[in-house]
Parts: sequence; structure tokens; C-alpha cells
Amino acid sequence: MSFIRDGWFWETNEQWPGFGVGLGVEKVLYQEKSKYQDILVFKSTTFGNVLVLDGCIQCSDRDEFCYQEMIVHLPLCCHSDPRQVLVVGGGDGGVVREILKHPSVERVVLCEIDEMVVEVSKKFLPNMAKCLSDPRVQIHIGDGIKFTEEHKAEFDIIITDAPDPIGAAIDLYKEGYYKSLRAALKPNGIICSQAENLWIDLHVATALFQQCQRLFPRAGYAFAGMPTYASGQIGFVLATTNPDIDFADPCKKLTEEQIKAMDLRFYNTDVHKAAFVLPQYAKEAMMKQGAESSAVNGNT
Repeated sequence: MSFIRDGWFWETNEQWPGFGVGLGVEKVLYQEKSKYQDILVFKSTTFGNVLVLDGCIQCSDRDEFCYQEMIVHLPLCCHSDPRQVLVVGGGDGGVVREILKHPSVERVVLCEIDEMVVEVSKKFLPNMAKCLSDPRVQIHIGDGIKFTEEHKAEFDIIITDAPDPIGAAIDLYKEGYYKSLRAALKPNGIICSQAENLWIDLHVATALFQQCQRLFPRAGYAFAGMPTYASGQIGFVLATTNPDIDFADPCKKLTEEQIKAMDLRFYNTDVHKAAFVLPQYAKEAMMKQGAESSAVNGNT
């Protein structure tokens, strides 16, 4: 649930009793209900344009690069030769933009259920959505779960840019979806999914990580700071069919020259390694009974 009052947008959620996120509003730019969700775009007083879906902040001009860079470069820098990449969700284009910075990538399929999100993002978030016209990008408007079930052994990387686990999005957190992700991977493929945060959604993050532990030979959980997301933090769960991958030690370590050429503002190799170092309470929550603590650092 969210609302605008006295010049402020407030995001609250029944998942987070007694907690909310507020941003000053300069102007409402767009507000409509699509077939799937309420879509709001407003110009904030300090964070630029902000996209809100069903009352939840998805991205802002000011800090979107943190989320997009981490959810993309964590998995792609752990794969030796990513060529075919699938993005489930992510209709704003930010994830696709970062994927295209990897020269090995030949094709990116964006599977977004809500076409209105794509069109609204092209108009109000051009720094993210302009990449969708790249010839390597294929846009599929439809259900991501169905798409993964129909495409077996096709992708090197699959990124799930999912909203919070409420409403229709809840199925993107279930075991059936993750089984379809594994089946859609090529040998040695990697998945990376938005995995909530360690402060107010620890139970969700833990369930996702342990689910990946059960379904894949290797799993890891990373997190980063994100000002406009609830609690100022966001997490990512990674999993792979390759048991030799160590997520905390990427096979591709970017040089300063590569970082500048890719126009990265948050991600670098040191940040990558540090992202898998979890606070003690989170590490203990994510460990299975009898598992070693190194499990959550990519060494399951």
C-alpha cells in the first residue's frame, strides 16, 4: 500500500509492520492501472524520476545503478563465456542495459508480463529503457514462469528481476519456478534473483537461499545498500549447475580500464567479493542444520 500526502510519497507494506519509506514529490508524471498492476511515476525532489508498481518503489534515477549493476555483474562475472541471457521481469530496461556491457553476450531475451511497464519506462526512464532498441535484445511480453518452462537448456544466465513476493509475483519465489529455471539453463549456467533484504525480510531471503541449496549444487547470497528500497538494503540469491563455481571469487576480475569503459558506478571486483560476507545473524539463519558457515559465501 502507498499514498501521496502533503507532498510526500509513502510506501508501507503489511510485510513490514511499523515501517515505511518516504520520498518528497515534486510532480506526478504518470498514474494508471494496467491489466496487472497500478503504475505510478513521479518526479521526486531529490531522487529524480521514480517508478512505483503496486505501491512499491522499483527504481529511481539517482540510485538505480546500484541494483542493476549488482544483479547483473555478480552472475555474469562468475561465468566464463555468457552468450545467451534471459531476464524475467525488468521491463524498465535497467538489467538489460548492464547485460549488454558484456561483449560476449549475443542475445538478451526480456520476458516482461506487463507491456505498459516497458512503454512507461521508455518515456520516463530513458537512461534505462533506451537499451531495449539494441538489436541483441528480444522483448517477449508474457508470463515468465511459462516462458522458462517452454525453453529448456537455452540460457547461460537467467536473471529474475522480481517485485516483492505479494500478489501475482509470489509464484516467482516458489520451488516450481526455480526448478524451471534450472531446466532452462545450459550446462554450467547461473541464475541470479532479487532476494529481498536481511533486516525486514530475512525469512524470505533465507527460504530462497535454502531452496536454491536444495535444487542446485552451488548457491550463494549477496547484498548491497540501496537507499530507496525498504531498509536501505537489497539481496541477491545466486545458484549454478556448476559445482566448481565460487561466487565470492569471480572468474572475471574487472580492471579499472574495464570499469570505466563499462561506465560502472557501483560494481567492482572488491565490492563483488565483499557482497557475499554476511553479518552473523544472517549467516546463522541461512545455514542449514549442520552446514558449514562458508555455505552462504558461495561454497555450498
